[in-house]
Amino acid sequence: MNFINPKTDFAFKKIFGSPESKGILISFLNALIYQGESIIEDLEIIDPYLAPQITGLKDTYLDVKAKLNDGSLVIIEMQVLNVESFAKRILYNAAKAYSLQLNAGEGYRFLKPVIALTITDFIMFEESDSLISHFIFKEKDNNFTLPEGELSLVFVELPRFAKDSNHLDSLTDKWIYFLKSSNTLESVPTTMVDVPEIQQAFRKADRANLSPQELEDLEKREIFIQDQKGIIVQAKKEAKKEGLIEGKMEGKMEKAIEIARKLLDVLDDETISQTTGLSLEEVRTLR
Repeated sequence: MNFINPKTDFAFKKIFGSPESKGILISFLNALIYQGESIIEDLEIIDPYLAPQITGLKDTYLDVKAKLNDGSLVIIEMQVLNVESFAKRILYNAAKAYSLQLNAGEGYRFLKPVIALTITDFIMFEESDSLISHFIFKEKDNNFTLPEGELSLVFVELPRFAKDSNHLDSLTDKWIYFLKSSNTLESVPTTMVDVPEIQQAFRKADRANLSPQELEDLEKREIFIQDQKGIIVQAKKEAKKEGLIEGKMEGKMEKAIEIARKLLDVLDDETISQTTGLSLEEVRTLR
């Protein structure tokens, strides 16, 4: 057997966001948000994956949205590129999803909690050793939680997971191992066969079960992501070499613009500005 890489954003949505992925997603969310407890009993996948043509390839992430049986909304995202202002985007998307629940004239009592679950293929929080980080609103000095607990952010940093297939002690371990290592496997590990939903996820990830168009789209996505990673690394090297990061802009505007143009399809305006030393207005003009 030969499995696709679920860390690739496009493959991630196919596995977890297809119409028939409800059971997979319930097990996955219980594992990563609720430490393997069966808190979520049912959900509805919103805007399910239907194998569309990839056009443009400008996005480096695809999210999966689900409404839980208690009305809570979960936004699940696989992020493969480490870009600045990423955390702001996650918070913005969660807040936006929260605010858009109400129709005109509806009261705030109709609002339901929003959980943003983000899996990163890079280390995001250098100051922490935690594999999973869960952020909620708490009072700064006395550390008590805001009663409603309406917004929460959960991050899973895959590079922190170091267990092999023989030491998967929990449902959480098994799902994270699936995300991190399934594309390197030739069969389902014996320590994972006891979870039917993971077995189903492996079947969805089996290249033999994908259409030629899906395989072509996945290959394009993987090439695109690797290209963007290379562009970001090279652009930052050039910016540092040219002294742009330190703000030494005199006589180097042309070089800064050249680097900025390379990043327009990869980074947000604020990050491009920080990388090249150009002002936000100058970056926006380039767009």
